[in-house]
Amino acid sequence: MNVRRSAAVLAAVAVIGAAAPAAADSSPSPSTSGPALPAALYGDSDPQYDGVWRQSLALLAQHTAGVEPPKAAVDWLTGQQCADGSFAPYRADPSKACDDGTTVDTNQTAAAVQALAALGGHDAVTEKAVAWLKSVQNKDGGWGYTAGGASDTNSTSVVIGALAAAGEKPAEVTKNGKSAHDALLGLELDCEGDGAGAFAFQPDKKGELIANADATAAGVLGSLGAGMAAGPGKTATADTACEKADSPEQAAANGAAYLRTALAKDGHLVSALPGAEDQPDYGNTADAVVALAAQGSTEQAGTSAAWLEKNAADWAAQSGPAAYAQLIFAARATGSDPRAFGGTDLVEQLTATGPAPEKTAKTPQADEKKDDSGSGFGVWWFVGVCLVAGIGIGFLFSGRAKKRQP
Repeated sequence: MNVRRSAAVLAAVAVIGAAAPAAADSSPSPSTSGPALPAALYGDSDPQYDGVWRQSLALLAQHTAGVEPPKAAVDWLTGQQCADGSFAPYRADPSKACDDGTTVDTNQTAAAVQALAALGGHDAVTEKAVAWLKSVQNKDGGWGYTAGGASDTNSTSVVIGALAAAGEKPAEVTKNGKSAHDALLGLELDCEGDGAGAFAFQPDKKGELIANADATAAGVLGSLGAGMAAGPGKTATADTACEKADSPEQAAANGAAYLRTALAKDGHLVSALPGAEDQPDYGNTADAVVALAAQGSTEQAGTSAAWLEKNAADWAAQSGPAAYAQLIFAARATGSDPRAFGGTDLVEQLTATGPAPEKTAKTPQADEKKDDSGSGFGVWWFVGVCLVAGIGIGFLFSGRAKKRQP
């Protein structure tokens, strides 16, 4: 993965500090002398860096699997909203209200909207969050990681998913006559040269676009107006040649073609962490599966989902709630049973990381339309941190998390 650095992302990293190491294998255990973690939280690592993100993914994944999350868990998430409607990536003390020094971001806010909109009954929270997202839209129609930051593919796409989840039409949410789809078209490589059809995270310092598989998975979903828990789309013609992207649908098709090529050799994407380039990137592979399935590239999506079934169990067990959620989304998108995914009951494992659910209902079918566009891109929390650090989302979620019994 090529690193695209922006002032906004660097500013976020400066505030967040050691967020990436906190989520990696060396993450510190919660201090026994500090305040106890919220009982309603999924995962057992300190929530001050990623609580909103992982809680949102956990709630959304449970919903797609027919599990009604406990009210306390939902209340914890809604309670993290700041007065202006946004949600924050970092809270020195998540139990206290946001203040003027709280750094908020689009990714946490959009993830929370997707989860709460899917669950229903939280219109006041989601409407306020959507209003904030609209207020920080950039002139090119896109969004950056933080308000005012340069637009990037990942942030723009996760916001598109939030808008769709909340009943908005992303193409009609504009700034200076530009929509999010206009921003995404400007971040996609053309059909000639290396990386044809892929999305870049952002232009580099020279203004050039460099292919990025992580951003491409996001861009495909964003172009489709779909989200993290998107179901399968209409099967597309395989091996469609890259064509000039004059529409969001064509942009999605071009991005999917790039992902199919990237996944064709081994069935998975590889880590971008320096020194670990030959290691699988489970999280980004799961995101790519969802993107391909939503675009209709069902054959490659199924092949890579099968690879995840055989190889991702240990990664998910070490990584915790967000990783289980990503795999549940991939299973749903490809018509697999998340309760028997490579011999693992992903839903049970996810549920075991948090409070006991209220009840279990019938698992929604993958082709039910009510969730297809209600859950934003997938996995784009801390994208700024990941890309500045040169690591993928999948690696960021590789921290060891001990499963808490329900």
